[in-house]
Amino acid sequence: MPLDDRYQLAFRLYPYERSADQNAPTPVRHPVVVVGGGPIGVATALDLGLQGIPVVLLDDHEGIGQGSRAICFAKRSLEIADRYGCAQPMLDKGVVWNLGKVFHEDRKVYEFNLLPEDGHRFPAFINLQQPYFEKFLVERVREAQARGAPIELRGRNRVDSIEVKEDHTVLNIATPEGDYTILADWLVAADGAGSPVRGMMGLDFDGRVFQDSFLIADIRMLSESFPTERWFWFEPSHKAGASTLLHKQPDDVWRVDFQIGWDVDRKEELKEGNVRKRLDAMLGGDVEYELVWTSIYTFQCRRMKQFRHGRVIFAGDSAHQVSPFGARGANSGMQDVDNLGWKLGMVIRGEAPDRLLDSYHEERACGADENILNSTRATDFITPKSRTSHIFRNAVLYLAERFDFARPLVNSGRLSVPCTYDGLSLTGEDALTDGPERTRPGSPCPDAPLGNRFLLGSLGNGFVLLTVDAEAPDRVSEGGVTVHRVATSAAEDPTGALAARYLGATGSAVYLVRPDQHVVARWDSYDETAVRAALRRVCGRE
Repeated sequence: MPLDDRYQLAFRLYPYERSADQNAPTPVRHPVVVVGGGPIGVATALDLGLQGIPVVLLDDHEGIGQGSRAICFAKRSLEIADRYGCAQPMLDKGVVWNLGKVFHEDRKVYEFNLLPEDGHRFPAFINLQQPYFEKFLVERVREAQARGAPIELRGRNRVDSIEVKEDHTVLNIATPEGDYTILADWLVAADGAGSPVRGMMGLDFDGRVFQDSFLIADIRMLSESFPTERWFWFEPSHKAGASTLLHKQPDDVWRVDFQIGWDVDRKEELKEGNVRKRLDAMLGGDVEYELVWTSIYTFQCRRMKQFRHGRVIFAGDSAHQVSPFGARGANSGMQDVDNLGWKLGMVIRGEAPDRLLDSYHEERACGADENILNSTRATDFITPKSRTSHIFRNAVLYLAERFDFARPLVNSGRLSVPCTYDGLSLTGEDALTDGPERTRPGSPCPDAPLGNRFLLGSLGNGFVLLTVDAEAPDRVSEGGVTVHRVATSAAEDPTGALAARYLGATGSAVYLVRPDQHVVARWDSYDETAVRAALRRVCGRE
């Protein structure tokens, strides 16, 4: 099959170059091969490369595709990107927002603030077109390569077949100059919802496909009619869709989603004249705009039964899919990378047994199930399946417009939040008296201001013993793994956020924190025996 030359690129960042592997007399074996050059694949390669682990990324194209696709990137994704060293350009380019508004017809039902508290470096969300998000990741890869990070990006390298062995995978690859073969100790499939790797292995998704369609229209316009907020209409008075969503993006581009029903002629709906009819009905005929990108999608909430299959590991959309409302797709994929990177690194370095990688599936399947549950509930609320459910939905909207108690029942898409791994195998002891709920074991560490810096930026990329007004050694080593202490004091934060988020009744705290900045265990004072036991457990040794 010839390589497809029709793919339209927004950024041609890694054009095809002949690799040394194509000249090798026998297939070259690599520690890690990543398939897929989207944000999840590039982030995986970056995570591993920054650890010093050689990684080859194979993409069947030469860069980043056109069309904004994912646009809402959550605070947690920015925190992960900050550990990789590329969050600031994303923040600089993105449109920052915390506020959302919900309407029924032309009446505002209520508004919400996703980050009402201070003391965080990053906002609740930025809107940033996916091509930019990917571009900043690739640019960071180039910076890391210049400093010696062993990352290789291969464009126009399409994986045509794989053969899974007990301790490696054989990949047959097509290029403009012919085919070649390589071997991978570990294969990470980040090749999207249609995952060719998943298909080659005969694996599939379980879940639901919802019978409704949504038309995306990205338009460029100069307008002061809409602020930088998330606006969602149920049964909008303009009648251009059963529901409508509006977001602002960089470069004066606005995202509009119209709910158009299931039994539609997609080709007809995507004609420019018909798209403009909907937009004109919504915006008014006197508003000038330029069509940038259009697409139609359906809701799908599905996942694989297992994300790990021996030496092949699935991440992002190749492992799980959710409906777009709630921005849980790319953001959950970034959490996959955050979870997988340090575990795979430890296994490759011999610091942890192979079974540690089973916890990747355990934890991220938990995250996928949480996302699917929330996305399914949102979909059922946005698209009622019967007259009775439609009456109930509109009754909730009526009550929410008038009474606070009904507002949590309104569901226009529960926005992405990081997953807490409650009670799973890598969590440990919770011995902090009256400790805050938000920092219990399994939770991602919340940020807090520390003078002229922020807490998460101080934790780094390794295991940390975080102390708040408590004594502890500067480092603890167990089984070849070293934990470094980050010492803080509530006095460093006059806002009180650090104390509120980390301290219990005793006024001191010690946290063992994983490389992905999730809490392993916590105590009110340092206990060497307990810390060592928790470290053995989180490294998969117990």
